[in-house]
Amino acid sequence: MKTISVIAGLLLCSMNALSQTRDKYEFMRNLPVYADSLLADLNYPLAWGHSDIRDFDEWRKMARQKVFDCMLTPPPAPAHGYEAKVLYEEQRDGYKARKIEIRLSRYYTVPAYVLIPDGKGPFPAVNALHDHGAHLFIGKEKMIRPLACEDSTVIKDADEWLKGYEGQYFGDYLAKNGYVVFSADAPMWGERGQKEGARRDRYDMIAGNMMMYGIDLSAWMTYDDIAGTEYLAQMPEVDARRIGCTGWSMGAYRAWMLSALSDRIKVGTAICWMVTTDEQMSFKYSRTENGGFANCFPGLRRWLDYPHIASLACPKPMLFINGSQDKLFPVAGVQKAFQTMHDTWKSQGADAKLDTELWDMPHSCNKKAQHRVLEFFRKHL
Repeated sequence: MKTISVIAGLLLCSMNALSQTRDKYEFMRNLPVYADSLLADLNYPLAWGHSDIRDFDEWRKMARQKVFDCMLTPPPAPAHGYEAKVLYEEQRDGYKARKIEIRLSRYYTVPAYVLIPDGKGPFPAVNALHDHGAHLFIGKEKMIRPLACEDSTVIKDADEWLKGYEGQYFGDYLAKNGYVVFSADAPMWGERGQKEGARRDRYDMIAGNMMMYGIDLSAWMTYDDIAGTEYLAQMPEVDARRIGCTGWSMGAYRAWMLSALSDRIKVGTAICWMVTTDEQMSFKYSRTENGGFANCFPGLRRWLDYPHIASLACPKPMLFINGSQDKLFPVAGVQKAFQTMHDTWKSQGADAKLDTELWDMPHSCNKKAQHRVLEFFRKHL
């Protein structure tokens, strides 16, 4: 009875702690109460058009370096290049599917899937970047149908996750249409997750601990996307002059970040991730940003906003699709971001290469969006 009483007491204390509030506070709805003042002080001095630099190539070099500076310590490069080994291979309808393991850093190897069309290459290629979805159990399997070597729970989970993609594996769809497709697990997703199990609430804690080492976990996701693209470029089946990238949600964020920071990427497409900070981080809407460390580079917002960083990809062909019913990204912020990017592309005489589209859809990557991406790649890649 004494043990039961102790447990009951602990539970009561825990419940009280969850409900305790103070009359005076400084944070609410995941933001500081002075959020509007913080936003008012953001003037993005390194943005194109704000900076004193008038030569676009010089500006891009300087602004890109600022992004890298804010990404903190990069992973150390592998000693002997991006060595990879094939773990499993199977033939699919018009293409081969491989599971590989690549050494992207001296610290770690990364599991990935690669799809290679049948026939004579080299082929154009796409780095397919998986989403967040607060679901960390699978990563690359969100973009490419799991191979037969995977556990049945992984295969079942991936098939269920396809609802956001309207039942179609995006990577397999591109491979059927003649593209080499690469997709790797981001840090904390899939086979790069936590031993204790995939839990969204642990991501921020682990990201905070990584900062104790001087490492930004979100930045390492981007560094790995850059390194994975370098591996893709060295594959004999790939035409290194024709590499694009795509993704939905966090995958879209990864796609325009990769397009901005890697010269290997010639064409980028992003579905449902673009906005301005003044709309995303305010109290104007019922939902406030809760992405946390998944897209956070320390100090970067004092220099550049999201569309300013994406503008580092100019004058590459870029496609952005957002949904007017997408509750994650306020339409006003999406429209401001689109205008900022168009102003940049126009300044370089390249506005015809930038497509920004607002569709009547929620946060999703349906078959119509996937087909639009394929059309864009066919035109520019």
